[in-house]
Amino acid sequence: MSLQLEKLEKNMAKLTIEVSAEELEKAIEAAYHKNKGQISVPGFRKGKVPRQMIEKMYGKEVFYEDAANALIPTAYEKAVEECEEEIVSQPNIDVVTLEAGKPFVFTAEVALKPEVKLGKYKGVTIAKAETSVTDEEVDAEIAKELENSARTISVEDRAVKDADMTVIDFEGFVDGIAFEGGKGDNYPLTIGSGSFIPGFEEQLIGAEIGKETEVSVTFPAEYHADDLAGKAAIFKVTVKEIKEKELPVLDDEFAAEVSEFDTLKDYQADVKKKLEEKKAADAKNIKEDQVIEKIMEEATMDIPEAMIKTQQRQLADDFAQRIQMQGLNIEQYFQFTGLTAETFMEQLKPQAEKRIKSRLVLEAVVEAENIQVTEEDFEKEYVKIAEMYQMEADKVKEMLGEGGKKEVGKDIAVQKAVELVVSNAKEK
Repeated sequence: MSLQLEKLEKNMAKLTIEVSAEELEKAIEAAYHKNKGQISVPGFRKGKVPRQMIEKMYGKEVFYEDAANALIPTAYEKAVEECEEEIVSQPNIDVVTLEAGKPFVFTAEVALKPEVKLGKYKGVTIAKAETSVTDEEVDAEIAKELENSARTISVEDRAVKDADMTVIDFEGFVDGIAFEGGKGDNYPLTIGSGSFIPGFEEQLIGAEIGKETEVSVTFPAEYHADDLAGKAAIFKVTVKEIKEKELPVLDDEFAAEVSEFDTLKDYQADVKKKLEEKKAADAKNIKEDQVIEKIMEEATMDIPEAMIKTQQRQLADDFAQRIQMQGLNIEQYFQFTGLTAETFMEQLKPQAEKRIKSRLVLEAVVEAENIQVTEEDFEKEYVKIAEMYQMEADKVKEMLGEGGKKEVGKDIAVQKAVELVVSNAKEK
């Protein structure tokens, strides 16, 4: 195999890859043996037809496509290994010469890693993230736990109040005529949920069980049913059930039930501590994001479109895998959201560009600072990976091999770069 590289505009390149005529002949022969059992020729049993006879009947090119498909992945992989440039996109393959007895030649158009010119990356100034926790925030967190621990009770001795959970029968009329889809029986409605037309739920406050109440509303101008959009309507509503949440008493007994603490004071202190820990972790992430964002703004680079598209596809594949774990495939997701594959990919583009720029500037910092990765760094990372996947560290090391170790090393170096620029940042 031989390789020639031609640099194009905007960090693109064309690799011309040549595979020997001998290797092509082996691939054609392999394609013949793979397919001969499916080819019928009068006078021969399936699988027994000589290659020359098949080529005579169907053309000598009959096995070319399979041969090329078998050769291209391996030849391209070898070319990438030999290439001194770093390739950062999937290849666009084009066959140049494919003929028995001659070298097989194809081209691969690829994106090359762009050069990054760093601006200021040490001592950038960012806004300081707030990490203190107020009493109001502690109270709000405890209120959530009170809400989660509340029990639902039926109410029969009063009218509807805000936040009540009701069951209603209703029928809607426009100009005195009932309209299609405007009727419901035993419909569960929480007052204040905003699930009905604006103004509907508020007018049920004060309604009594078993008594019909008239509710006057106007459908929004952008309502999905054109025949109702912007029109005034009257709903006749009967409340059949009222339920409310009864919150537990906030005392030592409640604290003991929802935590490991015996007193409300200790529980409140623990809630505050956990909120402080969360804010500190969030602040650390925010600080990292802000610092990297600043460095990206100061840097210049020309990112090839093919590199962005490759990253978009990676993000799309990752997303598809995540929703598949929830029992949903990407086609169903498109149906539910109204998106198409094209609009979905376009939505991913800003995220793809940001991810690429972030990685490129951090790799540039690694180079500028000559950041090195030690064997101790590798061993610590193997332990982290092993814990994540519940494996032995030695097994992780074995599975990764030299190629995997190289990628892990890049990630470790980039993380060191993050730590360096963050530690040098100034907060105001």
